[in-house]
Amino acid sequence: MRNKNQGIVPVPAKIGNGQDPNNNLYWGCGYGVRTYFKRSKEWKLIRTQKIDSVRFERLVFKHITKNYYLVADAYNGQYIKQCTKDFLSSSAGQLKDTLHIGNQTIGIAGNSCLLAYAGHDGLMDFHLTETYTNTDARTRDVIILACYSKRFFSPYLRTANVNPLVWTTGLMCPEAYTLHDAITGYVNNESNELICTRAAKAYSTYQKCSEKAAKNLLVTK
Repeated sequence: MRNKNQGIVPVPAKIGNGQDPNNNLYWGCGYGVRTYFKRSKEWKLIRTQKIDSVRFERLVFKHITKNYYLVADAYNGQYIKQCTKDFLSSSAGQLKDTLHIGNQTIGIAGNSCLLAYAGHDGLMDFHLTETYTNTDARTRDVIILACYSKRFFSPYLRTANVNPLVWTTGLMCPEAYTLHDAITGYVNNESNELICTRAAKAYSTYQKCSEKAAKNLLVTK
């Protein structure tokens, strides 16, 4: 995310700079993905990797008690369109990749069971001409934490064969506590409704809004 690259409500320049992952609101700040998950008692950071000018950093976490890996990429805010395309292509199974951790091969992108997007909703600013039709008959779970994500992402995902666990009906702040608690429910094999409720409770707590308002904002299906 970056103020000058995206049509977002301006935030202080330091945390709104998508070219500075260390201070970015959704990555390096206190409630950013990197900081929040590193502090989590449920996840252990096992790898930090620099990638390229499009994806500044990749973090790989391993769940403390279960055989789950979480791979998080910090995209350069200048390339939000590419980030959005990668997410949609992965959700449809068009883009697939793997990652090697020791003697383990980890499925990422379209080889993941769960894909998540957290950040500014670039689809509010631009339109994509590509189509995202499922390629392999697999149903992938998705979490999309961005403003009005159900409205803007659903047309592109209509033929992608996804299972939306959590997405949004209005303006929101996609900080990491919502994602973290939703994933906790997922790891525990909970239903869509319980996963979404976890997300809403976290959002209510940190954003200091009513749980009812959070449940109206964060929905499933």
